[in-house]
Amino acid sequence: MMEPHPFAKFIAILGRGKTLSRALDLEEAEQAMAMILRREVLPEQVGAFMMLQRYKEEEPAEIAGFARAVRKTLRLPAQLPEVDLDWSSYAGKRRQLPWFLLSALLLARNGFRVVMHGTEGHTPGRVYTRDTLVALGFPIAESLSQAADQVTANNFTYIPLEVMSPRLRELIELRPVFGLRSPVHTFTRLINPFNAPCVLQGIFHRGFMETHLGAGEILGIPHLAVFRGEGGEIERRPNKPTEVWSLHNGEREAEKWPVLLDDPRAPADEEMNVERLRAVWQGEAEDDYARAAVTGTLAIALKTLQKAPSQEAAQAMAEEMWDNRDRSRLAA
Repeated sequence: MMEPHPFAKFIAILGRGKTLSRALDLEEAEQAMAMILRREVLPEQVGAFMMLQRYKEEEPAEIAGFARAVRKTLRLPAQLPEVDLDWSSYAGKRRQLPWFLLSALLLARNGFRVVMHGTEGHTPGRVYTRDTLVALGFPIAESLSQAADQVTANNFTYIPLEVMSPRLRELIELRPVFGLRSPVHTFTRLINPFNAPCVLQGIFHRGFMETHLGAGEILGIPHLAVFRGEGGEIERRPNKPTEVWSLHNGEREAEKWPVLLDDPRAPADEEMNVERLRAVWQGEAEDDYARAAVTGTLAIALKTLQKAPSQEAAQAMAEEMWDNRDRSRLAA
């Protein structure tokens, strides 16, 4: 009789049935993901593992363990730059342009170092961050060392997932094979490659707020905020109240941020022309929805960064940054 494959125990833990199956603990999750990253598992095992995780839904300890395993594989520069904010972007936008990019760039223009990372192409019909940044004239980091240089020079960098982990890029591209998203779509958002003390998380399904917040606690992230963003990205929906769960030095907080637009309607953008981002930044086009999305998202970031004592102060600071932006310059 053949000996069980070393990875089989992790599948067995997840798949023993309603009464005997359980979630992986932190160490088991880290060990399992480490084996996947080292390609010590069979393709059939990867599929079974990912879909069992998806079916039962990921627990915070599992997501934290997966993220920890990835962080140990990163080829980081010898000297890490000090950064302020980690901003993940993995969902893509379908109904509205990625206005959150202007929020992140406003932070960079005002002295905050922002590390953005993400991927693209796993879901058809969406506008992705990397493609948008390229269209607007921003360089894309080709290594973590280059990302460190970019954030040091310009306070902003975008790191594609394959630069952090080619293996994870392979796994996330299995979405059309599975017909479903896998845990990779969840834990990649918490990789935080440069160990920023402040992390923002945007989710689509409200149930994942606890997953991200709990994983942030386990990972010891000093400041973290998670909310249901437009399209699943870190972008406040200005026409709806926004519930934000945050973590500050181990203390949890839940806030409801108010509606910013009197008109609750937000019709889908039929064109999704990313050049409109430049036009709005330069003042060539007026767009109340865009302004509210940009400043509203920025306000959440500023409060999470502990730069404003209240929602009102954060919103006022965000609007001042927007009004005083250098309209002549978008890309560095």
